[in-house]
Amino acid sequence: MTSPLKIAFIGLGQMGGGIAANLIRAGFDVTLYNRTREKLKPLLEIGGKAADSVAEACKGADILVTMLADDAAQEAVTLGPDGAAAHLPKGALHICHSTISAATARRLAEAHEMAAQAYLSAPVFGRPEAAAAAKLFILTGGKPEHAERAKPLFDKIGQRVFPMGDKPESANIAKLGGNMLIATVIESLGEVLALAGKAGIDRAAYLEMLTSTLFSAPIYKTYGALIVEEKYEPAGFAAPLGLKDIRLALAAAEELRVPLPIGSLLRDRFLTLLAQQGAEDLDWSAVARLAARDAGLN
Repeated sequence: MTSPLKIAFIGLGQMGGGIAANLIRAGFDVTLYNRTREKLKPLLEIGGKAADSVAEACKGADILVTMLADDAAQEAVTLGPDGAAAHLPKGALHICHSTISAATARRLAEAHEMAAQAYLSAPVFGRPEAAAAAKLFILTGGKPEHAERAKPLFDKIGQRVFPMGDKPESANIAKLGGNMLIATVIESLGEVLALAGKAGIDRAAYLEMLTSTLFSAPIYKTYGALIVEEKYEPAGFAAPLGLKDIRLALAAAEELRVPLPIGSLLRDRFLTLLAQQGAEDLDWSAVARLAARDAGLN
């Protein structure tokens, strides 16, 4: 009987916590590290193990999984003398679920290659409830054999895997483009719902019509409901992260010489939202309330 894969898991926010829980329940040997220690408690109760440092978590691991907020956090965990690349065994695989820049993905891949390790970019689509329900969509960027090694984990956390190319950054660019499309939907929904509201149309009824006809995709239903109900707290995906992702999409586009005029507009809309007191803690769908404000609605 083979021993279960040893997994080091770092980053236990709303997304990481759900993913880690599913891996533990699936029977993997999961060692957890998070700067905020109290986030470990519910995972330890279902069979996870705690580490006091990145180095301790990575010791003897077959696979490292990270789900961190931004490039700075991902680089801090991975690079340098205290980072994962310095402490993972040779041959170990790093699966990075973080939404990071193309440039950072390349740096991480290079660092692991120098350490005789493997790296796979694997950002995901799905809000925290999808992570908890193991219903994520996973994008992969990297060598096919690395994605194949990750398959036993992906089978327990997601519903489908989409290979985006052999370069790690391909998955990150694809994810950033997808997030820009989501932000475009949020902004557009905010505008048309403000128009309907100003005209005296019941916004819930209007949304029901839209999502029962031409706009039946889950993205319209999920974010339309949040906007109509003004349910911006607690944040499933915080507004500052939305701004971060739009900025990263614009950076990738600039490097590739691809104009993104709507991306520039979205950056400014998120900046406008975050200039308001208390907006840092709101869901990124709160950017839609700017349209209602601009229309003179409460």
